[in-house]
Order: sequence, then C-alpha cells, then structure tokens
Amino acid sequence: FKYDVIVIGAGHAGCEAATAAANLGSKTCLITMDMNKTAQMSGNPAIGGIAKGQIVREIDALGGQTGLITDKTTLQFRMLNRSKGPAVWSPRAQCDRNKFIWAWREVLENTPNLHLWQDTVRNIVVENDEVIGLTTLWGGTFRAKTIVLTTGTFLNGLMHVGKTMLSGGRMAEPASYQLTESITQHGIRSGRMKTGTPVRIDGRSVRYDLMTLQEGDNDFHKFSYMDTDIRHLKKLPCWICFTNEEVHHILHEGLPDSPLFNGQIQSIGPRYCPSIETKIVTFPDKEQHQLFLEPEGETTQELYLNGFSSSLPLGIQIAALKKIPAFKDIVIYRPGYAIEYDYFDPTQLQHTLESKIIKNLFFAGQVNGTTGYEEAAGQGLIAGINAHINCHGGKPFTLARNEAYIGVL
Repeated sequence: FKYDVIVIGAGHAGCEAATAAANLGSKTCLITMDMNKTAQMSGNPAIGGIAKGQIVREIDALGGQTGLITDKTTLQFRMLNRSKGPAVWSPRAQCDRNKFIWAWREVLENTPNLHLWQDTVRNIVVENDEVIGLTTLWGGTFRAKTIVLTTGTFLNGLMHVGKTMLSGGRMAEPASYQLTESITQHGIRSGRMKTGTPVRIDGRSVRYDLMTLQEGDNDFHKFSYMDTDIRHLKKLPCWICFTNEEVHHILHEGLPDSPLFNGQIQSIGPRYCPSIETKIVTFPDKEQHQLFLEPEGETTQELYLNGFSSSLPLGIQIAALKKIPAFKDIVIYRPGYAIEYDYFDPTQLQHTLESKIIKNLFFAGQVNGTTGYEEAAGQGLIAGINAHINCHGGKPFTLARNEAYIGVL
C-alpha cells in the first residue's frame, strides 16, 4: 500500500483532510476503525453556532464538505444573534446523526483518488525524523509521503460514569493503543484531555407540554453558498426546560462520586463545555440552568439533553432528572459520561499543522487539544491541503487571525 497522503481517523477532521487532499490530486487513503461511523457526531448532533457557524462557511468557501452535508441532513436551522448586526449572525443546524454519517460516506466513497481502509493503526514509521508510513493491527504495512493524524478521543481513551471506568474511544467503541507511544518516542509531547456528553432520552417518556417549544427558522438561509436545495428532511422542533433547586440538591449529594471532583479525573477540559456538576459548583447561587432537548434524527425517539453533560453515577443522573417536571417519568437510552484521551501539545506544530519535530506528519482536530466538530473540520481541511502541497510542491497554505476564524485556531 503506497499513498501520497494517509489520514488516520474518519471523524470531522479526517474526512475533510482526506477529501481535500484527494480532490487536489493526491493519492489518498483514509483509515478508520469503523466505516459506518464516518464523521460521527459523538456529542450533540448539531453543526454551527456562535463562531462555529462562521468556520463552517469558511470550510465551504475553501471547497470543503461540512456545510454541504449539513444542509442535506438538517432537521432544524436557526440563525443565532439576529438581534445584533449581520456580521455576527451565526448559523446553526440540528442534524440527523445517522443521515449525516451516510451522507459523508457517500462523498468519501465517490471522491476520486480516495481509498478507505477499515483497520486500527498501531504505529507510525519514522526514518531520519521524517514519517514514511505506518503499520496496522491487521498486519497491514502502508507507505506514505505524508500522514495526517485525526484520531479524536480514541488514543488511550478511558470513559467514566461515577466510579465505573471503561476503556474506549466512545461509548461501545474500542480505544486505540500503542499509537501515542509510537509518536512520543520521537520527542513529541503528549498530555491528557477530557470531555463529556449528556444522557440520551427516550422521547416517549417526556412531558412535552411542560416544556417551551423552540421552532427553527423557515427561510432561505443554509450553510453552503453553493447552488443546492435546502430542507431535505422533515423540520423538527427543540424544547427548553430548566433545572431547579431539587435537581441541584441531588447533584450535590453525588459530588463525592463524581470523577471530576474526587480526583479520579486529573486531565484538563474545554472551557466552554462545562458539565452540570461543574455548573452547580461554579455558580452556587444560580437557582436554575437552562436545558435544551434536541432530536437525534428524523424518525428516532432518541433525544439529546444539551446542557446536562455529566459523569456522575447513573443513579444520581436519573434521580436528578426526575425532579424536572417534564422528566418525571423519564426513560433513558444511556447515561452521560466523561472521557479522557491523549492529545499532543499544539505548540509543537507549524501553522500548516505539520509537526516541527517529525517532517510530513500533520495533526488536526481533538488531538491538538481543541474540541468541536467545526474546529476539527477546519483544521482537517488545512492539514489535508498542506499534506498535498508537501507531496507535490507549492507554497504552504495558512490563514491568519485577521483573515478567518480558522486562522484563530
């Protein structure tokens, strides 16, 4: 197996990196553990929001796919910040999680110059401080001129629900081992990062009449400026409710068993995605916190409770939720959980996202210590473009802080 560009991991960064390199003409291979989880939205199945929406439109302007695929799979579109000037209006779309995956896979399988390989990468091969290939768990040996690492939360991933710990890169999916160590042995520094996700709720158990309905916009707006149709799927609403003091009391009682507060988790996390337990500790005088109940798909009953990310014990999560009137009889599909994983200090990268230490090795997405689908996709696009340039020659492509939100990353 010989390629110009190999991308490790088919999340949002990996998919954009692989299609960018392939569309520019590089012979490209995208390696993923599971071809049925391409661009999986591990958390909220939504794209965009404040600043994030602008990143998606920048990706679209650069020839990326995220905006187009979002428009194909949107359940609800809203333009946020309309009370302010148009320069800061922020598009946001609630998407069908599974249709988003399959829309991406259709693109990947029909992109010229792009192959997919289902496997787990074990280590990278480096000679004279330059990456030249990799090996996989199935015994595959790949040669490459450049490699883009976009492994998300899978490197030595460890999930937490209360005192229960389980290895994995995502719920019900295995972690990736050995790859971190094959990189750090060459002098690249790694650390541990954490993030989390909330409970998933069975919509049949919810009292919608006790919540505030939040409809989407019904106008011409969409993400991509390409000449494409909008509103392919049935439009669905979201709902709003609030926590209360009874909820907070139960959450407080569970804090001794919280991995975030009992020392079980030592790693750092993103500032703008606090868990519900972090909110009640950080803002002890606040009597309620807003929650958004959001659909996961056009036909599924599965709902995502935005604002209630938690790694508290399962029983505590359910007991607290049942103190919210709309959730008095709640039934859930799975609890919220936290996950710890390896990342690599991004100060070790050039602005092209190429390593300063190992030539032709690029890093994009959560392995750089960032979070968010949009941020990952933007980084993946930049890494894929520059991996192609490294193979075929040309001036490095970077965006400055005064040119793009991607440049701020």
